[in-house]
Amino acid sequence: MAAERLFNRSVCVQVRCHGCEERRLNVRVNIELLSISNPVHKKDLAVRLTDDADPFFLYNLVISEEDFQSLKSQQGLLVDFSAFPQKFIDLLQQCIQEQNKDNPRFLLQLVSSASVLDHTPVSLNVVETNPFKHLTHLSLKFLPGNDAEIKKFLASCLKCLKEDKTMLEEKLRKTEEDLTRQLSYTQQSLSEKSRELDKLKNEWTSYTTALTNKHTQELTSEKERALQAQAQYQQQHEQQKKELENLHQKSIQQLQNRLSELEVINKDLTERRYKGDSTVRELKAKLSGLEDECQRAKQEVLSLRRENTTLDAECHEKEKLINQLQTRVAVLEQEIKDKDQLVIRTKEVLDATQEQKAILEESTEKKQSHIEKLETTIKSLSAELLKANEIIKKLQGDLKTLMGKLKLKNTVTVQQEKLLAEKEERLQKEQRELQEMGQSLRMKEQEVCKLQEQLETTIQKLEESKQLLKTNENVITWLNKQLNEIQTAKKVETSSSTHGGVRSAISPHGMLDRPSFPSSAIGHPLFSPLYAFQNFTEPAHNKNVSSQCPVPRASILTFLIALSFLQIQFNTQLSKMNRCSDVPTVTATNHPANKENSDNLGLESKYFKKKDDSIPLRGLSQNTLNAEYLKPHLPTKAQPSPKAAVTPASAYFPG
Repeated sequence: MAAERLFNRSVCVQVRCHGCEERRLNVRVNIELLSISNPVHKKDLAVRLTDDADPFFLYNLVISEEDFQSLKSQQGLLVDFSAFPQKFIDLLQQCIQEQNKDNPRFLLQLVSSASVLDHTPVSLNVVETNPFKHLTHLSLKFLPGNDAEIKKFLASCLKCLKEDKTMLEEKLRKTEEDLTRQLSYTQQSLSEKSRELDKLKNEWTSYTTALTNKHTQELTSEKERALQAQAQYQQQHEQQKKELENLHQKSIQQLQNRLSELEVINKDLTERRYKGDSTVRELKAKLSGLEDECQRAKQEVLSLRRENTTLDAECHEKEKLINQLQTRVAVLEQEIKDKDQLVIRTKEVLDATQEQKAILEESTEKKQSHIEKLETTIKSLSAELLKANEIIKKLQGDLKTLMGKLKLKNTVTVQQEKLLAEKEERLQKEQRELQEMGQSLRMKEQEVCKLQEQLETTIQKLEESKQLLKTNENVITWLNKQLNEIQTAKKVETSSSTHGGVRSAISPHGMLDRPSFPSSAIGHPLFSPLYAFQNFTEPAHNKNVSSQCPVPRASILTFLIALSFLQIQFNTQLSKMNRCSDVPTVTATNHPANKENSDNLGLESKYFKKKDDSIPLRGLSQNTLNAEYLKPHLPTKAQPSPKAAVTPASAYFPG
């Protein structure tokens, strides 16, 4: 049986006993993987809990593969037996990491049903705490060790201690031998070194006396040289100081002039910005008013469109598509133009910024070269002055103070340049915002112009449709009057006659059956020519009765033709109005004889006046009336001559 140790560390455990307070205890957890090859190869996981302070504290747990399957099903574990030891060790390490915190997230709990941990089975729980509840990730039941197991454990501990003791004794003996050897060697080397030290001391004293004499002579000569060099350096320093002061004053004056110019520009830009804001507010107010008017106009247009939807559903959808595509094309073209303008402006701004950047880089390079020259001169001065005496040190202190002042001046100038750069950036941002506002205003003005044009076109269409409706209503009222007169005359004739087998076009209530057309949005009754003609036609054996009627059949036929002509014109005019004169409408295209009548289809005032030189109708569409269908039903006496077969349409619309 081979044992592989996986984990051996002391962990802080929270002990819970029945009827006792909770307490913390340091318990050593030992995890070993036991592999048994005789008679069958299998692996067991052995977990042992011990206390370093209490040798009789021993709890054991051995989990085989069969036991793990039952544990997996009971606690809903998702890992296999091979991965379980590592996951258990990861949980223990998380508990070790969290044990020093006030509110640890992971806890190890040792729960016992007895009041004291004394030879009773316990359960080790790995608990995760969150704000809602305590989650137990794993719960393992440990059995207390009996006397034999405790003796075995103590014997193993004693054996380990003895082995450690022998190892330590051997180490101690080896270290003692090494130390004695080192001591004897160091004592010998010490005696030799002391002798060498005495010799060196004697040599050093003679050498130092010679050196002191030599250095005193050199010092006197060096002092004279240093005094001469000091005088020269002072003169050079004063000259450089004057030159630097002059340069600094010039740069300060230039910066002040530039600052004043920038302040003037800033004031102008602020004034422009305020003016732009005021104009933007006025334009917004105008825009809001225009939007209100536009919404009202849209509501009116919607109400009018709702009235006309039944007449032009299909045409309206096509118009919508065309309008949407046109508006989309216009918007896309406008966006392309705006983007081109933006690209040009950004290029200009980029060129300007690059020029400014180049100028600034040149100025910084000049300043850096000047500073480097100054630093090299100061370094050379300091290197030479270090060799001198206290007088040279005083001069160095003066130089340091001057350098500090120069650095202060440089920092002040750098800060001023930074402030100027920030102001320039702010000005550029404000200019960009103003440009964007102007572009948005232009876009909105264009949209307002488009909406106004749409409003004007819709108003024109409405006026045209109203005029058309009025003219059509006048025509229909006149036709109704004419029909009523014909009906009354025919009613008088039929009441006087004795024959009742005549099929007349009069309804049981004494009125002509007039079909209404709800799709035309007109409340007046209109006539379908075929419908009316079928009511007026009769068989051949009633010719005598029909000949007695005072109203001639030819006049009725011409009247029906005029009605059909009016209906065609009215429908074509409505379709033209709905298509906004974009799609040309053609009526009665199936018959070749309608070419002369298809030129002027609108009902104008000229149709309400009788003209002598009016052009006769030479043909009708097959949808309204078939001439061959009418021939057998017309009486022989009432048939007109070929020249006067069809009377002109203007003859039936007297002024």
